[in-house]
Amino acid sequence: MTAPSQEESAALLRLIAAGGSLEARRALIKRHGGVAAALAAGRDAWRAAGLTDEHVAQLSQTTPPPRAVAWLQAPQHHLIGWLDPDYPPLLRGSPSPPLALFVAGDPALLWHPSVALVGSRAPTPGGRDNARGFARALAASGFAVTSGLAAGIDTAAHLATLEADGRTVAVLGTGVDVPYPRSNAALHARIVEHGAVVSEYLPGTGPVAFHFPSRNRILAGLSLGTVVVEAAERSGALITARLAAEAGRDVFALPGSIHNPLARGCHRLIRDGAGLVESAGEVVAALAPQAASLARDLRLRLDAPIHPVHEVPAGARAGPGNKDPDYQLLWKALGHDPTAMDQLVERTGLTAAAVSSMLLLMELDGRVFSQHGRYFRSR
Repeated sequence: MTAPSQEESAALLRLIAAGGSLEARRALIKRHGGVAAALAAGRDAWRAAGLTDEHVAQLSQTTPPPRAVAWLQAPQHHLIGWLDPDYPPLLRGSPSPPLALFVAGDPALLWHPSVALVGSRAPTPGGRDNARGFARALAASGFAVTSGLAAGIDTAAHLATLEADGRTVAVLGTGVDVPYPRSNAALHARIVEHGAVVSEYLPGTGPVAFHFPSRNRILAGLSLGTVVVEAAERSGALITARLAAEAGRDVFALPGSIHNPLARGCHRLIRDGAGLVESAGEVVAALAPQAASLARDLRLRLDAPIHPVHEVPAGARAGPGNKDPDYQLLWKALGHDPTAMDQLVERTGLTAAAVSSMLLLMELDGRVFSQHGRYFRSR
């Protein structure tokens, strides 16, 4: 991943800390082509972008929050701004994308095709088992599993994905360094080590009630589809489902017993048009076209050929995108022994997002396999 300059990071932290309308702050950054330039433009430009006098005053007085600055100094801690090329494209195209993302762990996972698994904080044993089963199956199919690190269905989904050596992303309604609930502190640490933890809130931010519905738009926006495993009629999972539908993503729900109050939210979603699913295979099949579309978008972003070269002259280096130098660089960095993502980034000098994107295309073409988060040539 390409780290932003110290000036840009400091400016972005100031803009986040000042608060105010996300739309106004995004407009300010876009108008001036960067965060540091936006802040240097001064008060009149801030007002012209739509910031209120209150937030203009706050922006004038703020300095980069010391805790956030210190947090960014640690390994595997990242800040990705809205205009950063490493900002996940699915989220950028969703309604009200965050101004920035704090990421602990592997930021490249935010580019990987994923499915959100959400549901009740107090599920039935059957609901918990369903969450585990869907998570394992989705992980085995190559999808990342996203959820919110909450008790219940979220926890079951994250744990099952980790146990299956799959990819998982936790989206928090607190600061990225504040596990919530506290009982999930160990799970939080495991996801940082083997996946990614994401938040739009400054490090150190504690639990605030309205932050959790707001974070659900990130969870929905990062995912190709959302699966509601078990939910009551008044449930935060239904908010995530609604936000996913508003973002143009598929919504699925598991049916349950008419006597189970935690099935009523799912039944309502199904009545309103959500897909009724009984197996993860149905979700995978439904999302395959979107995953293929995402792969095409990634090929275009990387300026790679739509149809990889499968036949090359004798003695030439065989690899996806044979004519593309970045593909060749990555192909040479890969071996037949499993290699970790950070090693590939170091060997190639490419960003983590670019490496992750190319590896995804290679996996789709059957030329690369992944095992326990490591990658190797299939031939």
